[in-house]
Amino acid sequence: MPGPADRRPIVVGLDPDPGHRMALAWAADEAARRRLPLRLVHVEGVPTRGYRGREVPPSWEEWNEELHKAGQQVLEEAADFVAARHPQLEVEALLAEGEPVWVLREQSRGAAAVVLGSLHLNRRQAVFGSHSVALPVMAHTHCPVVVVPEPEHITQELAYFVVGVDGSEHSAAAVDVAFEEAALHGAELRALLVSEPGPLRIFDEYEPQQKCRRLLSEIVAGRQARFPEVDLRHEVVLGHPVKVLTDASAHALGLVVGTRGRGGFVGMLLGSVSQGVLQHAACPVIAVPTPG
Repeated sequence: MPGPADRRPIVVGLDPDPGHRMALAWAADEAARRRLPLRLVHVEGVPTRGYRGREVPPSWEEWNEELHKAGQQVLEEAADFVAARHPQLEVEALLAEGEPVWVLREQSRGAAAVVLGSLHLNRRQAVFGSHSVALPVMAHTHCPVVVVPEPEHITQELAYFVVGVDGSEHSAAAVDVAFEEAALHGAELRALLVSEPGPLRIFDEYEPQQKCRRLLSEIVAGRQARFPEVDLRHEVVLGHPVKVLTDASAHALGLVVGTRGRGGFVGMLLGSVSQGVLQHAACPVIAVPTPG
């Protein structure tokens, strides 16, 4: 993700429930840390918690007016929350029309990152928090997408990020972002290349493991030279990618993955590993597309 020289904003899709603020807090903290503007986005036409239980007004015009007022209230409350947390932060507000997925995809074109909340809910709940929004946005995003869980995630005292590596262009972009995040947070970085066991188990493991180690070392070498302040640990792990990555990130500041993989050692294909870590990871998940 870019720094202050690139003024693209951090975009956050607002959860209408004022009790769900973790994504907003993460986005505000990230924008302040990178000295970037923060753009608050709410989609007009999505009923807020206060309006969901009301009777529909007798006319379409009145209903639209009610939703517009409710959307403005969502934005105002979010702006107040951010101002109390980061008084000097530059904040923009957008009350958009359309489908949330389409709005966020379009916003990603000029954004440094798009941040969404997640309660690990089903499709009928929390529009910006549901995977029915996060996964389609991730599939066609132009910038990293960050999915932040509720409630607040507990991290270890020795702060660290985890990044999944598979040797593809997509995971290379994820490694770049992971190094940046670790450097900004003064955190350790744990780079994992997951090798799924073959049908012969231990009889065919040695050579693939050696190949994985060489690949992992090559991928992190150049980045480590650019970020010498980052304490790097890299490891080849045998197992299922979703379980290995979510277990490793249990107390992490964030888990960084590519939006697609090569289908080889890790196979980080959107809808499989990406969907799996979104469902099971307790920490924020940062999904990074390949540049261009």
